[in-house]
Amino acid sequence: MRHIVITGANRGIGLELCRQYLERGDDVTAVCRTSSPKLLKTRARVIEGVDVTSDESVQRLVKALEDRAIDILVNNAGILARDSLQELDFESIERQFAVNATGPLRVTQALLPQLDRGSRVAIITSRMGSSGDNTSGGYYGYRMSKAAVNIAGKSLSRDLASRGIAVALLHPGMVATDMTGHNGIPVKDAASGLIERLDLLDMSNTGSFWHANGELLPW
Repeated sequence: MRHIVITGANRGIGLELCRQYLERGDDVTAVCRTSSPKLLKTRARVIEGVDVTSDESVQRLVKALEDRAIDILVNNAGILARDSLQELDFESIERQFAVNATGPLRVTQALLPQLDRGSRVAIITSRMGSSGDNTSGGYYGYRMSKAAVNIAGKSLSRDLASRGIAVALLHPGMVATDMTGHNGIPVKDAASGLIERLDLLDMSNTGSFWHANGELLPW
């Protein structure tokens, strides 16, 4: 039985990842700021009150995990704000950076002692962080924060290679969640694609930027 830790697990993709990993017989720790009735109905161990932008909060997560080994860490917590060049909110941009970019790095670094050879780290990112794929502009905070976490994930893949820990940057697709106004593919399909990518993750493809459907994405 593998131990899977998932942040942002109270709804959307995070919640569905919890469900599907539990269905496979894995041991799941669901991490979130505030739990939800749907999450509490699962068999996941829920650790709430965790804000990925806070060192103190993340250290409480480390303590709650009680030095348990982690097989797969899924950094899923994220936020999106719709901004344009005409209407920039710099506080919002900084908040998106704190959650989307430095949040996964903070969590991964804090949990490094519980990752071992063969462990896998996933960062749920977005193709909106791709410079090569940007043909429409806008979404400054979201795009910039996802581009930043992409390079953080690439650096993690290099720094953790000697320890045999593989890292994947995963775009789930346009998924029908609260974040997207419920427009896009079903959450169930996105989560199953992400899990498939993680099943195939090893040291031969660590540091890759993947779509959940298996497509390699441009940086």
